[in-house]
Amino acid sequence: MHELLRRGDKYVDAEEAYLITKDMKDRKEPESNKRKTRDESEPLDNKGKQKINHLRQITDEEAQQLVNGLSWSFYDSSCPQLKSIVRNRLQNVFQDDIGQAAGLLRLHFHDCFVQGCDGSVLLDGSASGPGEQAAPPNLSLRAQAFRIINDLRRRVHERCGRVVSCADITAIAARDAVFLSGGPDFDVPLGRKDGLNFATINETLANLPPPTSNTSALLTALAAKNFDATDVVALSGGHTIGLGHCPSFTNRLYPTQDPTMDKTFANNLKAVCPVANSTNTTVLDIRSPNTFDNKYYVDLLNRQGLFTSDQDLYTDGRTRSIVTSFAINQTLFYEKFVIAMIKMSQLSVLTGTQGEIRANCSVRNSDNLSLSSIVEEEKGSWSAF
Repeated sequence: MHELLRRGDKYVDAEEAYLITKDMKDRKEPESNKRKTRDESEPLDNKGKQKINHLRQITDEEAQQLVNGLSWSFYDSSCPQLKSIVRNRLQNVFQDDIGQAAGLLRLHFHDCFVQGCDGSVLLDGSASGPGEQAAPPNLSLRAQAFRIINDLRRRVHERCGRVVSCADITAIAARDAVFLSGGPDFDVPLGRKDGLNFATINETLANLPPPTSNTSALLTALAAKNFDATDVVALSGGHTIGLGHCPSFTNRLYPTQDPTMDKTFANNLKAVCPVANSTNTTVLDIRSPNTFDNKYYVDLLNRQGLFTSDQDLYTDGRTRSIVTSFAINQTLFYEKFVIAMIKMSQLSVLTGTQGEIRANCSVRNSDNLSLSSIVEEEKGSWSAF
């Protein structure tokens, strides 16, 4: 539980108030913002262990609601090293560039919301038309995120053979992106197959609410996928890490400033985005941009949410109290985020004999001209969210 203190017209928690005071004294960046990534070998105190165990207990309770074909132990026999391969590799990736954590998390969101968690967003376009990556909401997905997933696929397939899907690797990578950037550790159900087709650009647009969406639009869009208001607010908390592109929020700056935006915050954004179509970027969470925590919600309380879809969660009476509860209680946010993530990761999944396990995450096996040699080697890899 974090006590929120009022300083003038701003809300800060006790830890942040200390850091502000410290910054005023010595102008040094808070250590919480300097941390690059959590060291997997870093010891946890008893309180930390209790929190993680509690989150795993929540995950276990959700097990009764798993989609048929998914399992918590799906690869225990066929690829027991899977999770360690992914986590160890991402540990190194994030030490070099913690920004890739947000890229992998967003990639999983954009995969699941469109046509389900089937790895279809990973597919390149083909003779049948452009892939999902060509849709406007996906143009800002990090190119490196796609390369990381395919690299993980290669490493996993070299160790275990072609038994793990790209869709599952994407889900595990998103989980580790959360944990290794300071968030909760949790289990994800596995057993997804990769889709054989990608969605059209129109289908992609219809399933990814833009950052200009208000809360009514978000609630309506996500209710169709069986998410309630708490899920929507919790999943929006993924914006505690990552970057926003100017065209995604300059509608709140030009020609007139959005009255729900803090004036100083707006002036700072205008310096970053001097014109509406600027190609610049800025952090989504100004308090701790590289740490997965609840400071995103503190931003909203202070009218410092970047997108309309962010700030309106605090303006709208249906979600305001949820935002406040997450700003006050980080553990509560973590619990609800984990539940919503597990729910999202099961959207319209393919299992069993459906779909396939791609030998290359960006190409369907039927289009993979080098698949025969790969198999032979294996015998001896724009939105509100």
